[in-house]
Amino acid sequence: MTIHDHLDALYRLPAHTFPGPAAPTDGLPEADSVAWRITADVYDADEDWADAFARFCAAVDTTRVRALIVGAWEEAYETDPSPVIAALLGARDRFPALRALFLGDMVMEECEISWINQTDVSGLLTGFPALEEFGVRGGSGLGFTALSHAALRRLVVETGGLPAAVVRGVGASDLPALEHLDLWLGTPDYGGDSEVGDLEGILSGARLPRLRHLALRNSEMQDAVAAAVAAAPVVARLEVLDLSMGVLTDEGAGALLGGQPLTHLKKLDLHHHYLSEPFVERIRRTLESAGAEVDLDRGDADEVTEDGGTVWRYVAVGE
Repeated sequence: MTIHDHLDALYRLPAHTFPGPAAPTDGLPEADSVAWRITADVYDADEDWADAFARFCAAVDTTRVRALIVGAWEEAYETDPSPVIAALLGARDRFPALRALFLGDMVMEECEISWINQTDVSGLLTGFPALEEFGVRGGSGLGFTALSHAALRRLVVETGGLPAAVVRGVGASDLPALEHLDLWLGTPDYGGDSEVGDLEGILSGARLPRLRHLALRNSEMQDAVAAAVAAAPVVARLEVLDLSMGVLTDEGAGALLGGQPLTHLKKLDLHHHYLSEPFVERIRRTLESAGAEVDLDRGDADEVTEDGGTVWRYVAVGE
């Protein structure tokens, strides 16, 4: 599976793309009524992202803007968004109402997720201390330095391969308001070099006192993640546990069922899995009997067996 659709909303506001350089800017939505998507072209851009952002700042009352979506920047397959981040930070005083920011909203026709070049994004969080939601797509070159942020409630990192240093950086951050954490761990083929031990800061929950929704997904090591989650202190306070999109087999499901009770959850999401039907039924029976919603849609999780007997299983989003 690849990403075919841009974000349609952010911060509970519908996404609206700011017009390109040749389009009129009259009749724009109210500044605080939409999540503004500002984008350039990855290939043969007529306008740099920073120039598009400058036009946006001139056309829209930025003091009322609540959500920004950074789309494509020029040559994102080989250029990181440092100029984008510099432009955003340079204009931060003009965005007192900004509460949500997403960096890298690109679909496969623009740039495959594993091709998107990123950089250390923690400066955006320190630069915008009132942000409540932050998301980023693309793991190549991605950095996340441990930080403290009092307002952040939702953090989403979408990658085909998440660097271990980013996982550790998130786990070492003090995020007292964070309620929703979603990490796409990915595969080593695309830079996902984390191991279960790197999740310790997250799974302890010590710095995440308000966490209610935890997603550790799209992982090649999903069985090991499930086993670690089965004994993780943070699970007792969760309402939603999401281990979807990865290579979850009966081994991981058995560890999950054999660990601490999960019957307090409102939802368990395991879609895109490699479970046998008996385990599917065991999970469904255990959780649904307690009133929890369970997503066990196998989706396109197909196995490929070579002539020698080697079985290949794949995460939902890789390249």
